[in-house]
Amino acid sequence: MYRFLFLLALPVSVLAQQPDVLTPVYQQQLTGYTAGKFNASYDHRILAQDVDKLVAPFKQRTEDRCWQSEFWGKWFTSAVQAYRYRPTPELKALLDKAVKELIATQTPDGYIGNYAYDKHFQQWDIWGRKYCMLGLLAYYDITNDKKALQAAVKEADFLMKELNDKQVQIVKQGNYQGMAASSVLEPVVQLYTRTRNKKYLDFAERIVQQWEQPGGLQLITKSNTDVAKRFPKPAPNKWFGWDNGQKAYEMMSCYEGLLELYRVTGNDAYKKAVEVTWDNIRRTEINLAGSGSAVECWFGGQAYQTLPMKHYQETCVTATWIKLSQQLLRLTGDAKYADAIEQTFYNALLASMTNDGSDWAKYTPLAGLRMEGSEQCHMGTNCCVASGPRGLFTLPSTAVMTDAQGLHINFYLPGKYDVTLPGGVKAVIAQQTNYPVDGKVVIVVQPSKASAFTVQMRVPEWSAKSSVTVNGEAVNNTKAGSYLAINRTWKTGDSITLELDMRGRVHEQDRRIAITRGPLLLARDARLGGPDSDMPLTAVAKDGYINLTPVTGTTSNIWLRVNAPVVMESYREGGAPGTSLVFCDYASAGNTLDSSSRFRVWLPKLIDPAKL
Repeated sequence: MYRFLFLLALPVSVLAQQPDVLTPVYQQQLTGYTAGKFNASYDHRILAQDVDKLVAPFKQRTEDRCWQSEFWGKWFTSAVQAYRYRPTPELKALLDKAVKELIATQTPDGYIGNYAYDKHFQQWDIWGRKYCMLGLLAYYDITNDKKALQAAVKEADFLMKELNDKQVQIVKQGNYQGMAASSVLEPVVQLYTRTRNKKYLDFAERIVQQWEQPGGLQLITKSNTDVAKRFPKPAPNKWFGWDNGQKAYEMMSCYEGLLELYRVTGNDAYKKAVEVTWDNIRRTEINLAGSGSAVECWFGGQAYQTLPMKHYQETCVTATWIKLSQQLLRLTGDAKYADAIEQTFYNALLASMTNDGSDWAKYTPLAGLRMEGSEQCHMGTNCCVASGPRGLFTLPSTAVMTDAQGLHINFYLPGKYDVTLPGGVKAVIAQQTNYPVDGKVVIVVQPSKASAFTVQMRVPEWSAKSSVTVNGEAVNNTKAGSYLAINRTWKTGDSITLELDMRGRVHEQDRRIAITRGPLLLARDARLGGPDSDMPLTAVAKDGYINLTPVTGTTSNIWLRVNAPVVMESYREGGAPGTSLVFCDYASAGNTLDSSSRFRVWLPKLIDPAKL
């Protein structure tokens, strides 16, 4: 569909630059449950990292197949996000040390990597270079340190020189139909925006042209094809290698780079390809927990989510889905991207993080056990431990964002946000809420002086019945899955009250049922007691809604518990009376990372042949 649009790409000087619609707000003081999660990851994962261990492989340069070089960049980019969230001298010193030690490993020709010289371009070499450049550029953005920028420039220049000297195409290198290597598109475009050196823009366009050649990835041309069907399924012994074109994480990484290229060229074909692919992923792959993939690949997984899946819901995929959705939210201001991020954040992402924030599960199934992932590359960690915080720390700066007319409130995270409005007016936006434990959100607007601007409140797509008042007066026209624009002259003390529909919702697929409440997916957990989670039941529901009642008291490391009315199989002719089962939020289910908290999301539905 977009083949010819792509071929008509114009020089950057002719095309309009496409700035983001929404701008992050980096000054906030968050409170409540979610702030506890950010702080736990900050203190026990980000600050706890041994930088020397991350840098060691770059000094040795003996690798020929593994991916040690990604760990520095993944940790570093998440640490920069964490620093924006909470800029402390302790973290700044760690960032300074990490950059200084990495740059010290750069060879005279510009290479920063861990591969032996005669093994360059193999396996994960270029992928690792990508993460080094992303980290260096992130550091430059917060410090304006020219040494970091120059190190990234030298790394990119050497990559381009090697490709030219060897007369090879980048899309034919590495793994997964060249997606891993050519995802370097993202930092290459970032280099162009920071240096305005056109050779980086030319290189970026060349990468995309190579995608679209016959037999190539065709990430633009194939955007209308299901992500699980773009290439033949590889043989099991070739699953983790070149033949697999369904690798979820790497594919989305390429699309992140394509959005960066759209920002500087205005070529609408690039943006459309990502939007169409995103819609396809959400429709065919994303499950009720807000993520997907099995054995790290797309496989049409939404249709199979009720079944046990091998290596389900990789945290790298979860984090990258959030990051890609965040890119599209910033570019478009479309509520559907915020809806998707919220679903993934409260469920798949938080489920993968340990309670103290020090570790992340590699896979998060919808039934069974949640367990620690294996060590990779002799690094004492794995890719998902490095990836999890990269998704997590996107949330604080995008909960409240500004635009040309005022601000968007995307996520209801309690705390205070310091914003600069159009015209330079300063304001504090205070969110007072226990959401999503309940559905009431109070927004107190405190501008430095009375000012006219628009506050856009997101009404989640699942909230069928919502109400909004300003200073007690009703505001009409709330619509689920969109923003409610409130345009007025605001003065200090004005408040918005949002009441969301927190009724339980019953989902049915393959004669199994699952329950959600607000943005939260619910689960049965062995710690909650009651019948085994494999017992068949009927949910007592009407028109798809089920009456859930809070459970008082506490259970260790479980955030939310509710009672759900059900009817169990009685094995007696007279049938069974109604009873109730306790459910908890999916993120809390299985969080002991041992066999004591076996859990299940999809429960077997009791089938009555008389009603078939």
